[in-house]
Amino acid sequence: MAIRQVRTIGDDILRKECKPVKEITPRIAELIEDMFETMYEANGVGLAAPQVGVLKQIVVMDVDDGNQYVLINPEIIEQSGSQTGQEGCLSVPGKAGMVTRPNHVVVRAYDENMEQFELEGEELLARCICHECAHLHGQLYVDLVEGELMDTTAEPEEE
Repeated sequence: MAIRQVRTIGDDILRKECKPVKEITPRIAELIEDMFETMYEANGVGLAAPQVGVLKQIVVMDVDDGNQYVLINPEIIEQSGSQTGQEGCLSVPGKAGMVTRPNHVVVRAYDENMEQFELEGEELLARCICHECAHLHGQLYVDLVEGELMDTTAEPEEE
């Protein structure tokens, strides 16, 4: 396993459409492992393959519920409700913004064994699914920010 370089905003690869995965090869299996390691190293909750420079429809997620999720060729098939909250992205370091997303989603995808499944998510998991799936179509959360991006690297003021 290896930590891969996270591509940042301005890198053309982040705006490209990803190709579906046809089969799990040793390279794809290694990519999935590397994506988890890279995500954890960067303290993220989700990571999409284009964020590490690979134009494949692969997402990894772990939103602190103790479950690791691998979504291959994901397709959101149901969404409802709405939630507005602060969102950030490993590819947009030091920034965050308010984004409205569905509060409930169902995604159909394949796992790392190419077995199809459906995952139902609410709140943070729903937000993460939408955010990461958007990466696979060249979309970044900054396109949806309501108002201005906020700087998250500023030092807190002393009292």
